[in-house]
Amino acid sequence: MLAFGAVFLIGGTGGGAGLGGPNTTVVIAKQSIPLRHQITASDLETAKMSVNGNASLTNTYPTVGDVVNLISEINITKGTVLTSDMLAKDINLVPAGSAPAYLPLAKGFVAMTIPTGEMQGVAGHISVGDYITVIASASLTTFNATNQQQQGPTRVVSKTVFTNLRIIGLGPASAGVQPAAGGGQTSTGGPTSGVTSSLTVELTQCDAEFLTWFLNNTQIRYTLESYKDYGTPPTDNQDTTCLSIAAAGGVTQKQVDSKYGFTKL
Repeated sequence: MLAFGAVFLIGGTGGGAGLGGPNTTVVIAKQSIPLRHQITASDLETAKMSVNGNASLTNTYPTVGDVVNLISEINITKGTVLTSDMLAKDINLVPAGSAPAYLPLAKGFVAMTIPTGEMQGVAGHISVGDYITVIASASLTTFNATNQQQQGPTRVVSKTVFTNLRIIGLGPASAGVQPAAGGGQTSTGGPTSGVTSSLTVELTQCDAEFLTWFLNNTQIRYTLESYKDYGTPPTDNQDTTCLSIAAAGGVTQKQVDSKYGFTKL
């Protein structure tokens, strides 16, 4: 990992005085950050230091918000100044040889892979760390448990059934996803060709059952939320109706309609 260049550490009290006097705000690691970790605000803090004349520090980040949700490409020591060559926006661009054997799931959550494509998945713009919503479109006959024939034209209802689903992985091929660059911008290297074929999301086991039902019985589209609307990554599960995997008991169209109200529109 020496190819990433020199690593600069901020002292506990001296700031950047040793580099000619602190005059620029930079983001540093508040604690040790492991390889392939999706960075959160609690991993970071800022410090003042001089970057003038230090070419190795030209790709620093001025605010914590520029770094949150990026992926570490190396093991980062506490106090290290974060630069763009240490981070990526897509976990698929990070070498997997030293990857942990588990996904960074909060307690009570599971990972689930869902299909996507150009039209369904916002033309490949969805990346790791993004949040999406899920829209399901279904004919009301889907919820007709008595199989009675519907009078008149078929009624189709579209509803947003999930919001703030966090993306923790992408399938093969990602379009336009680049390593992170300084100042919160993406780098200018060429994009990887093709559109990703799947998204891996983080959710409870109960929600995974509902999402599976929607995938099997309705037409699904995704929308990409603005980064300004992003929530914080899930902490330990707070859903009192589904505190553990054992709470998932299966779903039917009756339960889906009761929860999401397709026939009530």
